Order: sequence, then structure tokens, then C-alpha cells
Amino acid sequence: MSILPKIDNTWTLFLDRDGVINELLRNDYVADWDKQWKYKNNADQAIVELSQLFKYIFVLTNQQGVGKGITTHEQIQMIHKNLTEDIKSKGGKIDAVYYSPYLESIKHPWRKPGIGMPEQAAKDFPEVDFTKSIMVGDFKTDMQMARQLKIIAVYVGEDENVDWDFRFNDLLSFKNAIVNQK
Repeated sequence: MSILPKIDNTWTLFLDRDGVINELLRNDYVADWDKQWKYKNNADQAIVELSQLFKYIFVLTNQQGVGKGITTHEQIQMIHKNLTEDIKSKGGKIDAVYYSPYLESIKHPWRKPGIGMPEQAAKDFPEVDFTKSIMVGDFKTDMQMARQLKIIAVYVGEDENVDWDFRFNDLLSFKNAIVNQK
């Protein structure tokens, strides 16, 4: 695939969180909005603008810090509440956030590359059409999940050994490419 599809208000956007929306903390987990949360390269503004184009925007995030006992469900839920409220206050939307608290070793279907989170989104929002969906992520597991769903895989990471349809520096660059094609 060499040309991004024309996006209209029937499309769904799935976003990874750490490394796409916020700065990835190496060897750590975001547990405190005020002390640890930092948007990556104006990702908040990108989401606001993408909100005008996509029917749905969902965040799908592996959060094994919960499984490791480093973060709690309550901390993760508060981060996600703050994220959705902050985006809404800026004029955008995140329709829902799904997270997998499971350790990588468990291979739970909700943990990417498993497809449990997007499948749940499609159950919760029956108008989701995987043939009109895009996944933006920064890890191989994000792209593997996209491949399993047969959705467009947009990579914003640094690993050269990842199978993707499109690659951008960050979410803002992806947004600019989508907007500029109109």
C-alpha cells in the first residue's frame, strides 16, 4: 500500500498510548498524570484534529506494570480519565480506552499482539468496521495486531524489522499526511 486511503466519518482509528500519545518511559510505567505524563510531539493536538476526521478513536494499550504490581488499575484508570478529559477540553475526543494489565508471559488475548481489545471495541461500538480501520503504534506487537485484524498498520517506531503499511515520525506527521490528502 503506497497511498493513504481517503478518510471519512465512517473510519476508526486505534492508537497505542505509550510512545505514540505520550512519551515512553524506558524501564518505567506512567502512574502519575501530573509528574509523569508528557504528550509526545504535540500528539494531543493531532488527536484533536483527527477527531474531526474519524468516526471513532480508541486507545489500545498494554499496561503490564499492573501485572507486575508497579502500577494499579486505579492509577491507570485515572491516567485514562485525565487523557480523555484533556483531549475533550481541547475540542477532540477519545471514544474509549482499553488496556491490558497482563504480563507478556501470560499471552492473554487482550495483550497485543492479541486482538481482544479491538474486538471488545467493536462489541461496544457495533459500527466499527475493521475494513475501514487504522492502527497507529510504535511496537512490533501493534503492527502484528493490525495484521491479524487485516487493518492498515501505521508505524511510528524505530525498529527496522517491523511489517507496516505506512511509517511516520510521530502521530502529528500521520495527521498531517491524512489532512493534506483532502
